[in-house]
Amino acid sequence: MNFKENGIIELERELSELDQFVLDFVKVLEKHASYVIVSGYVAILFGRTRTTEDVDMFIEILDLEKAKLLYEDLLRSGFWALNVNSEVDFFSALSENIAVRFARNGVVIPNMEVKFVKDYLDKITLENKVKVFTRGGIICISELALQIAYKRFVLKSEKDIEDAQHLQEWFNISDENVNKYRHILKEHGRI
Repeated sequence: MNFKENGIIELERELSELDQFVLDFVKVLEKHASYVIVSGYVAILFGRTRTTEDVDMFIEILDLEKAKLLYEDLLRSGFWALNVNSEVDFFSALSENIAVRFARNGVVIPNMEVKFVKDYLDKITLENKVKVFTRGGIICISELALQIAYKRFVLKSEKDIEDAQHLQEWFNISDENVNKYRHILKEHGRI
């Protein structure tokens, strides 16, 4: 793995089936919307050994027409929506802050959990994303110190604490950097 300037990481390992699923999904998505992947998959991408059923992401807010185009393109590309049945349902769910899950046709797991950004914290997560260059393409993830702070101070499950610890050790991120985001999370009512 190589760290580059300006929020870029080069990841040179072999891709897993989960990585390929994510790459296939985001290659369709990025034609329609800006996105950022958050939560457990970020730790898995960087070597944490654990399973996950879903990959969480935020996308920019789209109008109905753009949402319809995205939905149709995902269906044409071999994905199906687990919890909505139409383009309008897709847009309505996202607009009501309900995550929409997509998987490859014929399966349920793994799935992508897609949400519109809803507040300041989601927006800064989207705006400050890190690009990870893999052998199969680019995956945009949450800024790592923010990811660690969110898992450690907001989610706080054993799995989330272990994810945070893995990322902090793997990237040698200081407590000072993590605590900067802890204060932001507190200011915005997440803690």
